[in-house]
Amino acid sequence: MGVLTEQELAYLESKLKRKANEVEQDIVGAEWSEHCSYKSSKKFLRLLPTKGKRVLVGPGYDAGVLDVGDGYVITVHIESHNHPSAVEPFGGAATGVGGVIRDIMSMGTRPIAVLDALRFAPIDGGNNNKSKKSAATASATAKSKWLFKNVVKGIADYGNCIGIPTVGGEIEFDPSFEDYCLVDVASIGHGKKEDVISNRAEVGDYIVLAGGSTGRDGIHGASFASRALEAENRSAVQIPDPFLEKLLLEATMEAVQQGCVKAIKDLGGGGLSCCLSETSDNLGRGFKVELSEVNAREAGMTPAELMISESQERMLYVTDSEKLPGLQSILDKYEIRYSILGKAEGHQDLVITHNDSVVASMPSSLVAHAPLADRAARRPAYLDRLKKVRAPKKVPPILGKTLLALLSNPTIASKRWVYQQYDHEVGVRTVAKPGAADAAVMRLDNGKFAAVKLDGNSKHCYLDPYQGTLGCLSEGCRNIICTGAEPAGVVDHLQFGSPEDPEIFWTFSQAVNAIVDYCNFMEIPVVGGKVSFYNETAKGPIKPSPVMGTIGLIDDEKWITKSALGPGQSVFIIGETRPEMGGSEYYEYVHGITGGLLPAVDLATDRANGSAVLKLIRNGLVSCAHDCSKGGLAVALAEMAIAGNTGFRVQLDSVPSTCTRLDDLLFSESHSRYLVGTTRPEQVAQLLQSEGVKFAKIGKSMRGKAEFAQGKKVRISLPLSKLEGAFGSLGKIMG
Repeated sequence: MGVLTEQELAYLESKLKRKANEVEQDIVGAEWSEHCSYKSSKKFLRLLPTKGKRVLVGPGYDAGVLDVGDGYVITVHIESHNHPSAVEPFGGAATGVGGVIRDIMSMGTRPIAVLDALRFAPIDGGNNNKSKKSAATASATAKSKWLFKNVVKGIADYGNCIGIPTVGGEIEFDPSFEDYCLVDVASIGHGKKEDVISNRAEVGDYIVLAGGSTGRDGIHGASFASRALEAENRSAVQIPDPFLEKLLLEATMEAVQQGCVKAIKDLGGGGLSCCLSETSDNLGRGFKVELSEVNAREAGMTPAELMISESQERMLYVTDSEKLPGLQSILDKYEIRYSILGKAEGHQDLVITHNDSVVASMPSSLVAHAPLADRAARRPAYLDRLKKVRAPKKVPPILGKTLLALLSNPTIASKRWVYQQYDHEVGVRTVAKPGAADAAVMRLDNGKFAAVKLDGNSKHCYLDPYQGTLGCLSEGCRNIICTGAEPAGVVDHLQFGSPEDPEIFWTFSQAVNAIVDYCNFMEIPVVGGKVSFYNETAKGPIKPSPVMGTIGLIDDEKWITKSALGPGQSVFIIGETRPEMGGSEYYEYVHGITGGLLPAVDLATDRANGSAVLKLIRNGLVSCAHDCSKGGLAVALAEMAIAGNTGFRVQLDSVPSTCTRLDDLLFSESHSRYLVGTTRPEQVAQLLQSEGVKFAKIGKSMRGKAEFAQGKKVRISLPLSKLEGAFGSLGKIMG
């Protein structure tokens, strides 16, 4: 069953100058699916700035490679498993982890960390719904909790079994994800520059398939992920085996170190179809492959099934006759099954045989490069309507109650319930653990450190995909800077509904434009990424949900900075707070308001503020640093206090601001803002003054409680224990 459109089939047959048989249609159908071919997005992705002083390998490969000095590299990749996780949350999420780890292995580097960014429908019925929850709301909430629980368990079990720490991530809850979820997994790898696989092949080299057997699970997985989720197709969901992946990881690392392989590619979306066509095309060598050699799990599998199965834990290696015995002995040592599928040839074709009969023969470049789709784009009509939304009539009378409500909002609340299920210390590289800093910090073999963070904001991107995406990038850089790291690269994961809808495609194009503008201005390269379309169900499309992964480098251990406020510290804010309340958790969660003016990023201010904070950290002037984002200033201060078990008193009149309402000042999510704690306030003020940025000393830490004063009036006064209780609500909701 091919999934080619009539036009695509006509294009294929015009290039072949003959009819394509069913096996060929299935092979090309998998590779030309949106999931594998990027046919709707490729034109836009070519605009991204991908070169930089550290970039050794950019987008278009299994993972991006950054030079971190002293002969070492880090690799990074991000993937999603949205449709499979919505159908089978444990297996879908687990195989998502397995796939991204194999991408890192394919570069010849060892995976050292996993991060996840997750999106679900509300799990608490929503704060603003004061009326009795309807049966439909209760059912949606129950399903969302079930998805959330099992996705987290799938990620935890896979990472814990394979021994790779899950060190960070972020989670959002929003009604647009009802009956669905987004599961993004990123992985970081580390290794020696000399071990990075250069991917080459000569005529006569052997093609070796190793790892799991090939079954009927995951058949049509790529095409399943390339259309709206309307039916729960469980056969399209792959089955995870983390113990086999662990053996495959160790065998691959040993083969790389012993120089036994010339090219490596993992089998992901599209199975052998995509793996063989893309590898053959990249290497510039034709492949001749015999399918009866494939280690099949089930009897009677057809050539098409063998080619498009997405069974997990499989790797393809290319090696020569001299190195083959070494590779075989390593695979035998780890008791990994393998088969020699065929050889590299002097032509440029992908030739597939089954019991010595040719079942498919096509130019590899034809299979690997789908004809690009020309999509229409139209600005959505809803955007103007949402801008006109009115603010709440009154400032809430008890603002302390509002702050506690925001802290207990599952999107903001502590994610301890999630990360306590992960082994985030295995491998002894994790320096800043989940919850301790604005990003995870990992120790590298050259004495340096890598900071990594994933960030997204679907609510912002829905109201303005361009400014919303700029905000995701700004937040990612702020988080990295707050740990003492200089941003070195980003990966993007762009998740939208159907690209065939002009309004949705317009939001995608705006997100790409934002990444181009931000990364060009900041001189930060995009080193990899992923596009995921068709994220929609019968209930409609998701909100635009780009997730940005930011990678930064720290040269000196003493620069590593965490977010916990300590005793005897002065608190400074860098940046200006503006009444930009659209998409804020305060509007959406507390008041049930969708719309309003969105926080805008001023690129020059963003760069100046980040640079000033990095100078403070590297001059040893601050004890802690934290960015202002979801929930605004009030939530950010509360998070610092909870992390350090230290209260504070701040004077709101001192905050640089254009707000006329107190609730805006407390809960606005304006960008480019940082909070720092210091025992050297004079020197901090001096440096910030010389940098020409907006800043103010706004208060001090104190014991036991959090106080926000305005003039002589205390507007909020809460014991630390109350803040902690609200912030720990996720565990209570999940039981």
